[in-house]
Amino acid sequence: MKEVALYTDGACSGNPGPGGFGVVLLCGGRRKELCGGYRRTTNNRMELLAVIRGLEALKERCSVTLYSDSKYVVDALTKGWARRWRANGWRRNRKGEPAVNPDLWARLLELCDRHEMQYRWVKGHAGDVENERCDALSTAALARPDLPVDEQYERTERGPAPSLFDAGS
Repeated sequence: MKEVALYTDGACSGNPGPGGFGVVLLCGGRRKELCGGYRRTTNNRMELLAVIRGLEALKERCSVTLYSDSKYVVDALTKGWARRWRANGWRRNRKGEPAVNPDLWARLLELCDRHEMQYRWVKGHAGDVENERCDALSTAALARPDLPVDEQYERTERGPAPSLFDAGS
């Protein structure tokens, strides 16, 4: 099984606002960098999307060590929170509070199940060369003038579409 180091970062200018993600994949002396973003999104969505895009780039089952400066991502995966949210119908707790970003968590958990995963939190902006590179990729991506729409986020942010029968009928 190939061993892969996956470094990721997400960034947002405003929260919400334009967002970007950066990924560095290292495997057997090879390096691949990925980045992208959306015109209006959140930092946490970009942190999740960075991991998703990194894992999607792998062509076969691998032993992956994820390095992220996002406690949101690392804690939810290592402490079992994300799997518990999924098992509870994307509810965070007994009070029924909805989990945030279930669309991305569902994709991420499916990808994690395909690989042998290890998770490492790294302190951001503390000199880790690959984390700093991911930060540079994500901030460059969010500055692009032609960012696409994060349809799931913008749909959720607007709330449900009004019913035809809500117009005073």
